[in-house]
Amino acid sequence: MATATATMQPNVKIGPTKLLINGKWVDSVSGKTFPTINPSTGEVITQVAEADAPDVDKAVAAARGAFDKGPWRKKMSSADRGVLMNRLADLIEKHADELAELEALDNGKPAHVARAADLPLTIACYRYYAGWADKNHGKTIPVSGNYFCYTKHEPVGVVGQIIPWNFPLLMQAWKLGPALATGCTVVMKPAEQTPLTALRVGELIMEAGFPEGVVNLLPGYGPTAGAAIARHMDVDKVAFTGSTEVGHLIMKNAAETNLKRVTLELGGKSPNIVFADADMDEAIEGAHFALFFNQGQCCCAGSRLYVEEKAYDEFVDRSVARAKKRTVGSPFDKNTEQGPQVDQDQFNKVMSYIDAGKKEKAKLVAGGNRVGDKGYFIEPTVFADVQDNMKIAQEEIFGPVMSILKFKDLNEVVERANKSQYGLAAAVWTKDISKAHAIADSVRAGTVWVNCYDVFDAGAPFGGFKQSGIGRELGEYGLANYTEVKTVTVKL
Repeated sequence: MATATATMQPNVKIGPTKLLINGKWVDSVSGKTFPTINPSTGEVITQVAEADAPDVDKAVAAARGAFDKGPWRKKMSSADRGVLMNRLADLIEKHADELAELEALDNGKPAHVARAADLPLTIACYRYYAGWADKNHGKTIPVSGNYFCYTKHEPVGVVGQIIPWNFPLLMQAWKLGPALATGCTVVMKPAEQTPLTALRVGELIMEAGFPEGVVNLLPGYGPTAGAAIARHMDVDKVAFTGSTEVGHLIMKNAAETNLKRVTLELGGKSPNIVFADADMDEAIEGAHFALFFNQGQCCCAGSRLYVEEKAYDEFVDRSVARAKKRTVGSPFDKNTEQGPQVDQDQFNKVMSYIDAGKKEKAKLVAGGNRVGDKGYFIEPTVFADVQDNMKIAQEEIFGPVMSILKFKDLNEVVERANKSQYGLAAAVWTKDISKAHAIADSVRAGTVWVNCYDVFDAGAPFGGFKQSGIGRELGEYGLANYTEVKTVTVKL
C-alpha cells in the first residue's frame, strides 16, 4: 500500500451552518448545534444548527404553503421550473471546484475524485430532470361509451427526503431532481456527518431564484429530525437512502401515521462474478474499483467477489498486488486514491468486520490495519478463501474490505449470488455473450453491469430488489415516485 504525501488543506470556504426554512437561514428552535468532523484529522470543522421535531414542523408548514398557495405549482409553468433547475445546475458547475473541496473536507473522499466523478453526475442529474419538467404527460384513454377520459400526473405534494453521507452532493441531486421537476416541495435532512455541501447548495438554490419554501434543509440526527419527517402527518411522501435497518423504521413510521408514500434505496451485498474467460486485466482492475471506490462506502459495491476456480489463484494474487499499490492519504493530494472512512463509527465498524474475517478463518492476504494515527484511514484489505456463511460474505461492510469466493459453474454461482437478503446490483465479467445474458437474466438485482462496474447515468434507473429497497431513482422511472395519477372522465 502506498501512502500519499501529506499536503496542506486548502482554505475551503465554509458556507451556511444554519437551517434553511422558507428561504431564510435560521437557528434551530432549541438553539442546539452539533459538530461536523474532518475525517482526515478527527477534528471539528464547525458547528451546525441541529434540527429537531419543532424545526420539522416549521419546514413542513413552509413547504405546504409553497405547494398549496405559492407560485411553485399553480402560477409557475412547468417549463419555468425547468429553467430554474438549469440555473441551479449552472451555479453548481460554476462552483464545482469549491464544492469538490468542501466535499473532501467534510466527507473524506479525494477532492480530485469528487471533481471528476461526483460533480459531473450531480450537474447532469439536475439538467436531466430540468428537461423532464414540462414532459410529465398523462394519457387519453378510449373508454366504453360516449366519454372523454384522460389521466394527469400531479405532484404528490410535500416530500420528506433523507439523504446519506457517502455521496452527499449526488444523493441530494438524485432526490431533488425528480421532486422539483414534478412540482413537489421538499423538506430534506442531509446526513449529520456531511451537512456542509448540502447547505452550500441551499445557498445556490436561493441564488437561482427558487420561491421560498420550495426547498427546506434541516441538518440533524436520524432518531430526532429524520423520525419527525417520517412520522409527520402533513408529509405526503418520504424518500430515504441509507441502511436497510433504518429503512424498516421509515416504513413503520409511515404506516403508523398517514400512510405516506415511501421510496427506499437501501443496503447491498452485490455479487461480482468473474469467469475464467474474462479479460483478466479488465476484470481485476474492474473488481478493484467495484469494491474500493469511495473508500468502499458504496451501497452497490461489488463486495461478494465470485471468481471461477480455474482463474482463482491468479486473480487473488493479482488483486492483492493491486490493493497493495493503492494510494491512501490526504483527500487534497492529487495522487490519493483512497481517503479516510467518514467517521469514527464507520472506522470501528469496518475494523470489527476485519476481525470477524480473521476469526472465521478467512485468509487475510492484504491490509487489515489502520493507516497512521490521525483520522479514520484503513488499509485496502483483501480476504481470500471466503465461504458464503461467513459474516464478511453476508453482511454489508461499507468499507475497503474485499472478500474473494471461489465457484465452479454458472448454475452454482447464480444460486449462491441470489442467496442474500439484498438485491441492489450485480456484475459479470466474461467474453461469452451467452454467459453474460444468463447472469443478467438470472441474478435478482436492480442493476447488472456486464464487463464494467459503477456505470451511472441520470437516464438509467437505479434501485433494488428484495431488502435493497422500494422504487427506482433516476430516469423516467424516477418521476413516478413523485406523482399521483389522476383519472378524469367527461361525459360528452
